[in-house]
Amino acid sequence: MFRIGLSSSGKELCPQLFENYKKAGIDAMELDCAFDSYDALDYKDVRRMADASGVELWSFHLPFRPFDTLDISSSNKEIREHSLKYTGELFKKAADIGIDKYVVHSGATFKRVYTELLEERLKIASESYAYLAEIAGKLGGVVAVENLPPVCVGTDICEIERLISLDERLRVCFDTNHMYSGDPADFIRHFGEKIITMHVSDFDHIKERHWLPGEGKNDWQSIYKAFCDINYKGPWLYEVQFISLPTIKRERDLTCEDFARNAREIFENNPFTIIPSEKLV
Repeated sequence: MFRIGLSSSGKELCPQLFENYKKAGIDAMELDCAFDSYDALDYKDVRRMADASGVELWSFHLPFRPFDTLDISSSNKEIREHSLKYTGELFKKAADIGIDKYVVHSGATFKRVYTELLEERLKIASESYAYLAEIAGKLGGVVAVENLPPVCVGTDICEIERLISLDERLRVCFDTNHMYSGDPADFIRHFGEKIITMHVSDFDHIKERHWLPGEGKNDWQSIYKAFCDINYKGPWLYEVQFISLPTIKRERDLTCEDFARNAREIFENNPFTIIPSEKLV
């Protein structure tokens, strides 16, 4: 059984949100903002709200769009250098409010059929991650490389190994919504203690959906057992929004209590409470 965490993605950062987290038994947050709001965010105010509620600011999800300006694997030197500089600046803002785990995407989408482009992106992204690991290290933090869908680099064990190969300080964020092939439990056990955080959500094994566990096809007992086996230290951290997404129409929006209940159902191997919904895919 793990502590429960929830991403702030799609949620209004306000005292009530933090209070709702704590009341439901969610004691960790990944700070994740709309792509155009990272600069305007009052980081110190977020720290104050977290302290007042007792919710831990566990991790910080870096922006990765728009791809024409933010892409650490871009072959365009100007885009890449801007992306690294901006990412480093955001590391500093997060570090200033006590966050020391930085989740970073490997770059823009591309057509995987082009083998040479895949190899180029893997090489550039690996170098970029090593550069960012140095910046994070100086701030007392660590970069967590997220596994991504096949339209990006970093989709399986071999590619994640490449991406973290140039700096031993690099770690992994495992996203349960991005494993299109292979066994998630094998991935978890392979990287073991290098996995320092996670993104929990379900999908149909066709396209990323960010559904609540039980709404898709993931084998949650297998995933949970694998995390137990590696002695995972972080929170069971959901990356699901409250509102119904374009791919699912629930009869009501989710609440913090829904996430806490869902986590307990997984931990205790009980049947999922399914909110009536319609799949729109």
